[in-house]
Amino acid sequence: MRLKRPGPAGLPGDPEAFEAFYRRHLDEVTRFLARRVDDPHMVADLVAEVFMAVIDSAHTYRPALGSETAWLYGVARNILLAERRRAARELRAGSRIAGRRLLDADDVARLEERIDAESSAREALLAMRELPDGERAVLELVVADQLTLPEAAAALGIRQGTARVRLHRARRSLRRVPGVVPPLLMEGQP
Repeated sequence: MRLKRPGPAGLPGDPEAFEAFYRRHLDEVTRFLARRVDDPHMVADLVAEVFMAVIDSAHTYRPALGSETAWLYGVARNILLAERRRAARELRAGSRIAGRRLLDADDVARLEERIDAESSAREALLAMRELPDGERAVLELVVADQLTLPEAAAALGIRQGTARVRLHRARRSLRRVPGVVPPLLMEGQP
């Protein structure tokens, strides 16, 4: 299988380059999704979808707009949002999708460990639910996913100034939320 256009660094269009890209970013993508999803089967499925989307959208990566990781988090975020919309439609329709790939015991154990390791970050993300979507998205990427502000802006497709304002508003709002650890939210603040 050949990719048609160049994409992120190391993805010049051949399977070996994609495999190297996959191995380089697999843990990052898995951590990103494990912070947001608590079902190991769903995490595994979403990770696979993210890398399938990378094949289709590698041509959209622009190094001047941010790192591979920032771009990849943008792809992962879009996949996760699409999955949540799909699940909401499914729930409204009252049907269940069958045929999820079965994971072996080792896969489940690894994903459960990852999900457990990300439980405190998941709790902080739950505390952020009351924030407007734009503020919450910037805060998640900067605090939970540890992207720089320019990388978060690139992942969300917004200007750095807009991201800075949203981050400031989110942090100001969350200072009043019980149970949110201030050092986590104020990281990098004077």
